[in-house]
Amino acid sequence: MNVPTSGKSDLYRLLPSLDEVLQEMAEVVRAEGHAAVADAVRSVLARLRTEISSGRLDSKAVEVAVQGIPQAVERELRQSLQPSLRSVINATGVILHTNLGRAPLGGAVLQRIREIAAGYSNLEFDIEHGERGKRDSHIDKLFAKLFAQQLGEAANGLSTVVVNNNAAAVLLALNTLGEGGEAVVSRGELVEIGGSFRIPDIMAKAGAALREVGTTNRTRVSDYERAIGEKTRLLLRVHRSNFAMVGFTEQPALTELVALGRKHKLPVLEDLGSGALFDLRSIGVSGEPGVTDSLRAGVDIVTYSGDKLLGGPQAGILSGKKELIARIRQNPLFRVLRVDKLTYAGLEATLLAYIRNDSSAVPALRMMHLPADALRQRAAEVQKSLASASSLKIEIVVGESVIGGGAAPQATLPTWLLALDSQRLSAEALAGCLRATEPTPIIARVEEGRVLLDLRTVFPEQDSLIVQALSAIDSL
Repeated sequence: MNVPTSGKSDLYRLLPSLDEVLQEMAEVVRAEGHAAVADAVRSVLARLRTEISSGRLDSKAVEVAVQGIPQAVERELRQSLQPSLRSVINATGVILHTNLGRAPLGGAVLQRIREIAAGYSNLEFDIEHGERGKRDSHIDKLFAKLFAQQLGEAANGLSTVVVNNNAAAVLLALNTLGEGGEAVVSRGELVEIGGSFRIPDIMAKAGAALREVGTTNRTRVSDYERAIGEKTRLLLRVHRSNFAMVGFTEQPALTELVALGRKHKLPVLEDLGSGALFDLRSIGVSGEPGVTDSLRAGVDIVTYSGDKLLGGPQAGILSGKKELIARIRQNPLFRVLRVDKLTYAGLEATLLAYIRNDSSAVPALRMMHLPADALRQRAAEVQKSLASASSLKIEIVVGESVIGGGAAPQATLPTWLLALDSQRLSAEALAGCLRATEPTPIIARVEEGRVLLDLRTVFPEQDSLIVQALSAIDSL
């Protein structure tokens, strides 16, 4: 169909005006609001004008389309009013997947957030004395209890505050301890991580001058010592996060850096990035520092994330010497970067799980500890449920899960994968169909021409949703 240009003006006149459609849909306007319905009507009418302009509609087609405008407007409304932030099924095997929201929260955390969010709380109120309190006191007490369990007497004199993410924690610590002076850091630690977060840029914004020492691959404690001068305010150690250096490398031990700091009366700040509060060796990961390892070594301030290896809500956590944390609290930036009651509630519930030694209550930790045999059994059950699929070939193959979130970049966890091949669809098209699954998209990975599903990051109750989605795709 190709309507002549001379007849298009007549077709445009067949379209109702905005006001006419709104009058016809008065009941919908009352329910959804004038502005939202008007926007939906404009979108529908604009699409019809485009169709007419392209010559794809004749008068009969336009008349049919006009009759369907109310239904089209209601569909447009449903789509426009849907939240863009959606739940997805993470079948990638990346536990702390930054693009998928990092650590999922456990049931106790969600319940605690719900309790605090639904009403008022003593966020900044001292109930015992009937006066204003400090919001960070709730978390500080729990960290003190946890560190006492893990560090014993070495926990004395430690304190903790929380800001909105780890980049903020680094910025706040550098500004408090290093503004107007120099921070000495190894060239091999001037990293960039996701979202163009660069350590040199953060240092510049914090007002601390960067003093690079050593080389990209080798830095000794003597390099730090030679760089110390009148302007030096602190020594900085940065975890390399999402990459690793191998081969001809050297880095001073934390204890050496701490001893140097003590010698020159300079604080040592360590940005751990992910920051584990459990022994990573329990999941077969070695060589990755934990928060208590750094504090035990004498590091003055450690910064780390709440929503990575800790397994809680997004937050930036600063733990260390009380006198330095007190200075950080007094920095005006602390108020700028502070977190709300929901973050505190989520962190409280997460820390209580650690104090009770209940790693199963923290989903990210539970996923890390899942044995490969259990995942193979679940994969076999999914495969069995799809045995009648005619266009899908499903195999169970050995594979590897990763922790993600910049934590332990070289570490992998053994797993079993569902490897999918379709007779009708390419691997990319099949992965696209999984992403289009309603109401919950399924995010998989594509490798070597196959779609791979790793059930380590899929909650067991979601296995049936994967079966349903693949059955629907098979029947297309």
